[in-house]
Parts: sequence; structure tokens; C-alpha cells
Amino acid sequence: MKQARGFPLHRLKQDMDSAWTALDVGTQTMFQKAIDDPKSVDLEKLSNAFVDQSLKDISFCKDAGRMCYAVVQAEAQKAATNVFRGNLLTRLQQAFTAREETRNRSVQEWVCLVTFMCSIFDYIKVNNAPLAPLVDPVYDCLYRLAQPDALMNEEEVDCLVVQLHRVGEQLEQTNSQRMNQLFYWLRDGFLLQEDLSSMTRLLLLEILEFRASGWTLTDTAHKYYYSEVVD
Repeated sequence: MKQARGFPLHRLKQDMDSAWTALDVGTQTMFQKAIDDPKSVDLEKLSNAFVDQSLKDISFCKDAGRMCYAVVQAEAQKAATNVFRGNLLTRLQQAFTAREETRNRSVQEWVCLVTFMCSIFDYIKVNNAPLAPLVDPVYDCLYRLAQPDALMNEEEVDCLVVQLHRVGEQLEQTNSQRMNQLFYWLRDGFLLQEDLSSMTRLLLLEILEFRASGWTLTDTAHKYYYSEVVD
């Protein structure tokens, strides 16, 4: 089996065992063929399968960006096309447009959508830069997670903090003013919203300090926050 640059297939399987096993056999086979010979696969169908799985499976969508990147790289190198990436962005745009309906129907599916979008934003680049069409949608999703009603839901707060750890620094480089606005809301939520849970307050304090320290935590701060979580 040939491999996309930087993504030996056996390493993908080892590094993302839970994501790989979440796929049905047909999708696994399509993925393998896409890495070897993209022209032999219906890349739009493969893209749809990845999106559909991501919107219902949090363990898959966390690492789906890496698998999508492998297909994008293989297609670019071996077919000189971008069918997979184009359809992926179309599906993400559709899901993004319906995000409030999704959140009202299922917070879990909404969190999967945000996680998947951030995973794609994290991995897939054009000329070493994030995909421009995703910058504002990702910001808009994080803005929604920072609103007072979302801060009442620990699942949404956890998603917000995890994604800021993952892509916050990259996002700030694309638009620092929007990041400033996001953290203005988070500070207000932490200081003014009295009915937050103790876990939410801890998560918000940690992410506020994380950004203030240049998107990193000192060893002391890391031990403080994460020993608190463990305890």
C-alpha cells in the first residue's frame, strides 16, 4: 500500500485506533483506496461518509481532520484535483448554516460539529495557512459556545475550552480582534454569571490564563488545574 506524504496508512490506524474502528468496513476500504489511488474512489461519497460519522461520533470527529488531510494530500499529489476538500467544505457550510437547529435538537451533535470543524481547521492547510472559508464559521461557533446559556452546559464549556487549546493560537493569528471579543465574553461570564458550576469556573479560569500566558501553561499552573480536575 502506497502512502500519502507524512501519513503511512498503518500509522494512521495505530495513532487513531478509535477513529478507524468507528468507520464501517466499506468506508475503511474507500479510505484505503483513496490513499493509494484517489482516481479509483468516489471521493464525494467518502467525504460524505466522514462528515456523517463525525456528526454523530465524538470519538471519531476528534481525529477526523487528520484522516481527511491524508485524503486531501493523496488527491492533490496523485490526481491533481480537490474534489474531496471541495465537498467537505460544502457539507461543513451546510451543517454550519443549520447549527442552531442542530444545537436545539441535540447538544451532543452540536458539539460534534464544532469539534469536527476545528479538527479540519487544525489539519488542512493551503500554502501553510488555514482554510480561509473556515475562519469565520469556527469563530462563530466558538462565539455561540461563549454565550450565557451555553456556559450553563458543561458539555459545551468543555468543547469550547478543548477547541481553544487546539486551534486558539492559530485562530488568533487570523483575526486577533475576534479573539479579543471572544475572551471579553469569557471574562464577563466568569466574573458576572453567578450560576456557573464550579467545574465551568475552573475551565474558564484555566483558558483565560492559558491565553494570557501566550497559549501555554506553566508547569505549576498545569498541575494546579489538572490536579483539580482529577480530584
